[in-house]
Amino acid sequence: MKKQYSIFASQLGFFLLLPIWMKLISYLHPVVIVVVWTVFTVTFCMIAFLITKQTVTLASTWLHVVMSLYTISLFILLFFRPENQQYGTINLIPFETIRFYFTGHVSSLIAFYNLSANIGLFIPFGLYYRFISKTPRLILLLCISILSISIVESLQYATKRGSLDIDDLILNVIGFCIGYFLFTFVQKVVHLKR
Repeated sequence: MKKQYSIFASQLGFFLLLPIWMKLISYLHPVVIVVVWTVFTVTFCMIAFLITKQTVTLASTWLHVVMSLYTISLFILLFFRPENQQYGTINLIPFETIRFYFTGHVSSLIAFYNLSANIGLFIPFGLYYRFISKTPRLILLLCISILSISIVESLQYATKRGSLDIDDLILNVIGFCIGYFLFTFVQKVVHLKR
């Protein structure tokens, strides 16, 4: 019964914050609502389950399906953006874009979303790596994350669907690493059935 309360509370929290989420649609593809809802719900429930010492058993097939859908959603979010924005810039100076967000030249919602999303949206990949790897190594995760994010950043720049920004790479890799280290807590809640 407690699990239902956690899920209900997460949905209530999400819908109370819906006016904020809806503002993101003018800046990003509407799939952002689905991605934010998923991340919000899973995070809220994971914390609630961890606190109440509840567990969830998940078949490995479902984990692969969920991560595939999540990756597709993230791909849409990264490559299908409103046309009224300027893309195609390059920033190779570390922390320049991050510093810019703190200057107040952009909406605080957009600044917060960009910084937190660049980290938070990649946490599931670090967790996924830990779930599927028989011998997880941080150095391998760093190589995988740097290579894959570099490819995404280059493709965004080449297709004029985003900018090539070293700060995105830094924040995304931090997200991968946070997921890697959060696995210790997540495995207390989620048990994978192979």
